[in-house]
Amino acid sequence: MKLLVPASLALLSLASPAVSAPSDHPVCEGSEGYAASFGGRRTFALTPTDLEAIKAKRTNDPVVAAAYRDLIARADHALAARPASVMDKQADPPSGDRHDYVSLARYWWPDPANPAGPYVRRDGDTNPEIETNRFDRIALARMAREAETLALAYYYSGDTRYADGAARAIRTWFLDPATAMNPNMDFAQAVPGVANGRAEGVLDGAGFIGVIDAAGLIAPAGSLSPAENAALENWFARYVDWMQNSANGRAEAAARNNHGLWYDAQLARFALFARRPDIARDIALHFTEGRIDRQVDGSGAMPAELTRTRSFHYSLYALDAAYTVADSAACIGIDLYAETGPKGHSLRQATDYLAAYRGRAADWPYKEKDWPADMLDGLLVRADRAWGPGVYPRHIPADLVLRYRVP
Repeated sequence: MKLLVPASLALLSLASPAVSAPSDHPVCEGSEGYAASFGGRRTFALTPTDLEAIKAKRTNDPVVAAAYRDLIARADHALAARPASVMDKQADPPSGDRHDYVSLARYWWPDPANPAGPYVRRDGDTNPEIETNRFDRIALARMAREAETLALAYYYSGDTRYADGAARAIRTWFLDPATAMNPNMDFAQAVPGVANGRAEGVLDGAGFIGVIDAAGLIAPAGSLSPAENAALENWFARYVDWMQNSANGRAEAAARNNHGLWYDAQLARFALFARRPDIARDIALHFTEGRIDRQVDGSGAMPAELTRTRSFHYSLYALDAAYTVADSAACIGIDLYAETGPKGHSLRQATDYLAAYRGRAADWPYKEKDWPADMLDGLLVRADRAWGPGVYPRHIPADLVLRYRVP
């Protein structure tokens, strides 16, 4: 276990914020995130080092300037829209409570041989019904997208209208008693005729990870009151309890593929935000041996993902979750990027394996329906933070230009 700070200080940070780091070396300080070195902005993934450097190039770097113009256009569109909520759906959940989130499993379809019977699985073929307004999936995605877009627009422009818009999106989804989602995924990724909700539905909550940073980014504007910020933390505390204690949550925690990784990624980040860093620390302490050593083989491949019809996509998706856990672990002084498990497996090994196929889609020996080139480059941009810029050839996808500094 490689500690970023002495173990004694890491333990101390569970109880109280650490001493502020110099602004040129910001540190994610437990449940306070980067607040101390980021003007009170309590973020966990968006760093002051990156965003301040990008902001300085907003007018003189053509790529950043173009991304900024596009951001403002999207933010203006979001300001004009009614905020999304779980009350928008047309279908009632089995509970009868419209505040409960409902979604449909992605790869399940009506059975042609028995149209009125249970749905059947077609791996890799997305049922377009999941993106209809019968369910909550598109509303959740829009809320998360608009909250992040508006928060970034506020940071880069200084225009408080965007902070107010981000706060409105967050308030509507999580806090307003008339529209707020209940903190559970009991009915997520349902399969008609099979299950009203499944463990796999825990994945739908991954969109909340970015919302946490959006809430932190708008802090200087005061668009969310102290009471609302406390209520948002409480919502996530209740959701953390649901993840740990519900049947669906416990089943997802036991998964041995990308689902288990995403369970850890969500739980660690939500626990940090809910000021329960002991949970995030426990995940980090057991992650390399309990997840990476079991899910990465000697070559660096992730065998559970290679059986899929979108095997490269799901390998990247799994590693994306692992990086998210590693970023949370850094906040409590644990460097998972540097760790190697007892079996010799590591995040670096898994990254090397996938990076070797950049530009070599034809050489990938497993099934892949649609080569995810930008998804791979996005992961390798994130790898810069762990192992230094330029370790892996990559370009920066457009959606990351305003989030990650690339020298």
